[in-house]
Amino acid sequence: MTKSFYSIGIDFGSESGRVLIVDVHTGEIKGIHVIPYKHGVIVDSLRPYFNTIPKGSALQDPRDYLEVLKIGIPKAISKAGVDMEQIIGLGIDFTSSTVLPVDENLTPLCFLKDYQNSHHAWVKLWKHHHTKKQRDTIYKLATKRKENWMRKLGYNISEEWMIPKILEIFDAARDIYDATSYFLEAADWIVSILTSTLTRNNCSLGFKAFWNEEEGFPEEFFKELNPEFGKTIHSKLRGDIKKVGTCAGHLTEEWAKNLSLPKGLPVATGIIDAHSAVLGTGVYQSDKLLMVMGTSTCHMMLHPEVKEIPGISGVVKDAILPGMYAYEAGQSAVGDLFGSYIKKHIPKSYFLEAEKSEISIFNLLEEKASTLLPGENGLIALDWHNGNRSVLSDADLSGLLIGLTLQTKPEEIFRAYLESTAFGTKIIIETYKEWGMNIKEVIACGGLPQKNALLMQIYADVLNMPIKISKSDYAPAIGAAILGAVAAGSKNNGYDKIETAIQFMAQPIEKTYYPEKENVPKYEALFYHYKQLYNYFGIENKNIMKNLKFFRDQTRTTDESTIY
Repeated sequence: MTKSFYSIGIDFGSESGRVLIVDVHTGEIKGIHVIPYKHGVIVDSLRPYFNTIPKGSALQDPRDYLEVLKIGIPKAISKAGVDMEQIIGLGIDFTSSTVLPVDENLTPLCFLKDYQNSHHAWVKLWKHHHTKKQRDTIYKLATKRKENWMRKLGYNISEEWMIPKILEIFDAARDIYDATSYFLEAADWIVSILTSTLTRNNCSLGFKAFWNEEEGFPEEFFKELNPEFGKTIHSKLRGDIKKVGTCAGHLTEEWAKNLSLPKGLPVATGIIDAHSAVLGTGVYQSDKLLMVMGTSTCHMMLHPEVKEIPGISGVVKDAILPGMYAYEAGQSAVGDLFGSYIKKHIPKSYFLEAEKSEISIFNLLEEKASTLLPGENGLIALDWHNGNRSVLSDADLSGLLIGLTLQTKPEEIFRAYLESTAFGTKIIIETYKEWGMNIKEVIACGGLPQKNALLMQIYADVLNMPIKISKSDYAPAIGAAILGAVAAGSKNNGYDKIETAIQFMAQPIEKTYYPEKENVPKYEALFYHYKQLYNYFGIENKNIMKNLKFFRDQTRTTDESTIY
């Protein structure tokens, strides 16, 4: 009997970490353990360390990430029932633009007594939106200088990205900035501490840090941005830059003991979570689009040519597959939008009805919303409750719901929000197509597609395309496990090429949603009005939402001196 070998894939999301043990020859998931982050997303306070953080902040505690390793890996291996010697590699993916300052020993500053009272010493999550000033400064200067690197970032700068967050610390907490030896993406921090080698991945740097392989970081731009910043930032971005699909290093003896893993286990170079999902679903052909749907949605494509598409999140060569350009666009609020609506706006009577029926409140709303025909609710929403990532790239935009009456029911609003995210996706797909990206198939994976039939049917009807659903809702972790197997290489019973590993380990399609013909023309009519609202509030009169955001922020914050 042939001996089985396994790779560990760890997917660090916005609210939890998922550890998978995957058979490298069959793709079978032998063990899974999920660890919710104990501290979650910190948007208010983290006592006893600090009492006030600015509105728009989204922080995390890196101890939660360590818990995923220390508890999640042994438990997943125990559930899998495999021996330590059968583990041949380990891969990491992480939600991107998750930035933390560390000292020369790679210790997060928030672990140190001298700095833990400042929120700037903690992890800034991707949806940390308190960098508008820095984003605007960077964008204005980069546009003035006609920086080439902007062309590969959709000609835009996002508040979510690494450099605006670092500049925020430089402006607001110089002591934290000066004490920082390295600013790291969380994926790179995890890989670096496991291997005791400072390694950065080209995927995160290319999409989130103004770096490209040909020119490196824009040092002259940094100097003009601020001479002192330009003089110091380069040393804080040091590290060995490696491409996705390479081995970053090997597990140290200390970590091997902590995790009950073999010393010297190959550890793959890190990757952004949505990009890892491309590998986990096997969607690596240039005519396919992958929607990675969770709290937010990323729209991923691969293409052999570079196309500098305005408004997308970027295009980076070799960031997913060697020789191919990776493209990313996205929506900032999808699952977050649905969850926020349910948490804050559903009446108690609906919760009681769900409890009586012994179903979740989400399933109750879905049942009620599924009885409505397209347009029957008389509502259209704009899905900008956490800003617009693509293609307007504007975090100051906010949500909109039009068509309310005194008779409007919660399920009607719920359906409008489901539809709004599908309309937002259609805008992104139209943009890809306008720039010559042929899209023959749309595949969906992540936490939402398998559990939300109505949502996926709406997407099929709005896009007028079949939507294929990946069998596993752990596609990013599968992709990480694939990279772990490639880091091991064929000499260690893994693979030498990502494409080969994909053929054996990627998850198959479980279900396909087809457009319902009678719904397609109705959604085309609704989409026409969605685009009218999109252009009116997102382009022609965007100051309406920006001014409202200004007033909202002013009513909840005192002077800046109390924030920092």
